[in-house]
Amino acid sequence: MQTLSKPGRRNFLKIATAAGGGLLLGFNWAETEAATSAIVDIAAAESVDFNSYLSINPQGIITIFSPNPEVGQGIKTAFPIIVAEELDADWKKVVVEQAPLDTKKFERQVAGGSGSIPHSWQRLRKAGATARQMLLEAAARRWNVPVGECKAENGYVLHTASNRRADYGELAADASKLAVPTDVKLKNTKDFKLIGTTVKNVDNAKILTGKPLFGLDFYRDGMLFAMIQRPGFGYKLKSVDDKAAKAIAGIVNVLTFDNNVAVVGKSTWQVKKAKDALKIEWEKADALESTADHNRLFKEMLDSSEATVRRKDGDVESAFKSAAKVVKAEYQCPFLPHSPLEPMNFFAHVRPDGVELVGPTQTPELARNETAKLLGISPDKVTVQLTRMGGGFGRRLKADYVVEAVQVSKLVNAPVKLIWTREDDMTGGSYRPAVRYRFEAALDAQGNMIGYKLRGASINAGNATREDNFPSGAVDNLLIDSVDHKSPITTGPWRAPITNFLAFAEQSFLDEVAQAAGKDPVQFRLELLDKAKQKPIGAIKYDIDRMKGVIELAAEKSGWGKKKGPDGKLLAQGFSVYFSHRSYVAQVGEVVMQKGKPVLQKVYSAADCGIVINQSGAQQQVRGCVVDGIGHAMYGHITFKDGIPEQKNFNDYRLIRLNEVPEVEVHFVQNTIEPTGLGEPSLPPAGGAIANALFKATGKRLRSQPFVEQEEFKGVS
Repeated sequence: MQTLSKPGRRNFLKIATAAGGGLLLGFNWAETEAATSAIVDIAAAESVDFNSYLSINPQGIITIFSPNPEVGQGIKTAFPIIVAEELDADWKKVVVEQAPLDTKKFERQVAGGSGSIPHSWQRLRKAGATARQMLLEAAARRWNVPVGECKAENGYVLHTASNRRADYGELAADASKLAVPTDVKLKNTKDFKLIGTTVKNVDNAKILTGKPLFGLDFYRDGMLFAMIQRPGFGYKLKSVDDKAAKAIAGIVNVLTFDNNVAVVGKSTWQVKKAKDALKIEWEKADALESTADHNRLFKEMLDSSEATVRRKDGDVESAFKSAAKVVKAEYQCPFLPHSPLEPMNFFAHVRPDGVELVGPTQTPELARNETAKLLGISPDKVTVQLTRMGGGFGRRLKADYVVEAVQVSKLVNAPVKLIWTREDDMTGGSYRPAVRYRFEAALDAQGNMIGYKLRGASINAGNATREDNFPSGAVDNLLIDSVDHKSPITTGPWRAPITNFLAFAEQSFLDEVAQAAGKDPVQFRLELLDKAKQKPIGAIKYDIDRMKGVIELAAEKSGWGKKKGPDGKLLAQGFSVYFSHRSYVAQVGEVVMQKGKPVLQKVYSAADCGIVINQSGAQQQVRGCVVDGIGHAMYGHITFKDGIPEQKNFNDYRLIRLNEVPEVEVHFVQNTIEPTGLGEPSLPPAGGAIANALFKATGKRLRSQPFVEQEEFKGVS
């Protein structure tokens, strides 16, 4: 357990100084791994702030503040790498700290949309380059030499002509007194020494040794614990019998608010036992929907004449009338919970003078603003300290669980840590929307796709299509539209929103079209892209060359269409490519038959995300996305009966298991394009690559997720 205080940037190292003069939070880092803290024999000395991102103390220890929430995407390591690169810092002397929410010093303190690096790339580089320039100026003045004769290298400023050098720590105080330069020179990408290398996650040692990093680790003396019983979808609270709950030792109170029943007590276990002892009666307040209702609604929406047209190119009706062949198929994807390893939780202390919030959130500013709105106070009265997150996948983009903690704290007039159980987390809503797609393709006599239709029928997804994604722009006659049903079942962003299920359906259908056209699936896609480049139809909102690049790289590395198995026959390979969150990823899945059953043995993934910041983090992101995409395509789903989720914990909600994870081989396109995001783009293609490989192996098309629930796949373990 850990008690977190709220040090400001200026006070951080000062607060951390050991009594009698020891210091600093500096770590001795073996290679790129954080190890033990260093104690120096000096009087306590405050570090010098150069900008919102870094400070340097007299011993040359550089503290870099990572402003964005760390949700496992490696941002707490990647951001400092960028700053340290431009600073020419000695990475072994870099200390990384999570910054609190501070909208005056930082922009976009959000973890979502794979947008952190693209948004902050230039800002972070400038932060490091600015400090480097100030250190060079300070050294030049000290030595009375032209600044152009000085250079920065590995934490030192060097003057080669006089064989002098000065550690950044020696220069920090002098440099901080100089005017901040407004125009600094950034490095040429060819001169990068740290960016693009393999750097271990700065939290590795703490994670492996169980140090308190996560929201569930947070503890404050005197705080209370709370859990909440929430209604099913379409219900409202009628009555509560809390006598048995209040009789349990350690229970402080049982409260009702906003259709919720909250139990507050002195320990997690006491509160959970009391919550289980509640006798609650709910009554109908809205439609009580079941999965059977959703299946009926999908059919009605697909046949509806009320669809919203998202994109229309050419004369679609004529193209289909003149087609030599028409291919039709429907694909369906279920509701999914986010299932992060760490369930929702948050600490809140509502005081007369303001509110303190501590916990795991992907949107700390939203948490602050929703709290201020609820209490009718200025956002300046709310502080938010960020903890590391044990997964989020979009669930923690919402602030509902933060607001609940604030409400309970206000009602009991005490600091409160709200904790969701796994059952709360799985049944509490904000699911990935459920969708059914209807595809149609028109082929001419030569197997060219002359017409394309896509309708997305969804439940609480809004627009379940991405109308400007490939193959839009490559087909002369195209119609994409959508219909959405508003349901009491709450939904929200789920890793790679919309594209996480659209890509599976779209890429599987394109394989069906390629088969009907008698063409190789890879060549079929390349031909479409060539057409889009030579004779674009309407707007092209993806980079054709980057998409072709990942297709060709994945085909090359996987030995597409050439690789043979132990029996001498061609391996069953499936292909998929997708553009999302500004990046491009192509994947090839390989399936082998073992004892009459298909087994996914390997996935090749080729990604173009621009400049790769950290090879270690990038590889992990791609592999994690692939495993996540495979697992949910194969096994995950939530079903409903009269507004109540039927799956409540991992005993009846299936996740991928370790022995089911295939080998994942990752390749990156080498270029100097600014980083374009990597936390999500490798997930969407995974489902299509697997489905297409399974078809090659079994001759059976899987058009609905989860695959193991389909008749074509029954019995697969």
